[in-house]
Amino acid sequence: MQILKYFMLLLIFISSSLIGKYISKKYTYRLEELEEIRNILNVFKSKIRFTYEPIPEIFKEIASQAKANIGEIFEEARKNMKVLSAGEAWEKAVQASETNLTIEDKNVLFMLSKMLGQTDVEGQISQIEVTEEFLEKQIKEAEEEKNKNEKLYSRLGTTIGLAIVIILI
Repeated sequence: MQILKYFMLLLIFISSSLIGKYISKKYTYRLEELEEIRNILNVFKSKIRFTYEPIPEIFKEIASQAKANIGEIFEEARKNMKVLSAGEAWEKAVQASETNLTIEDKNVLFMLSKMLGQTDVEGQISQIEVTEEFLEKQIKEAEEEKNKNEKLYSRLGTTIGLAIVIILI
């Protein structure tokens, strides 16, 4: 019976630590996704400027090259463009996305939809550049949050698990 008790206490400690690590990783994932979007916007800007391909074709190519969560946004936007305008399709795809991005991050991405597919090449490029500037601010904020909170939640999970174990002993 004593062995079962210690096994359960160990299980509580390990699960609490893992929950803390899981929560702390969300900050890392958010930063990675924002950096991925920044890189993709550079590719998008170059493709618009130099290849003159239609936006759905560019989105298809980007979706195949991007990481899973971010690639899904571009794929969903491409599919939505069959029935909606490019800007509306982009907004709908960003809203429906299941990423680690915050509401503020998504609001920055919504800025891209204002002129997407509605203006000439230079207008779209300038809108991408404005979006990139705001995205840089979000990346800096995400780095600060990651540095501040990643260790906190990791240690908090371990500490809470240890406290529960001590109480139950």
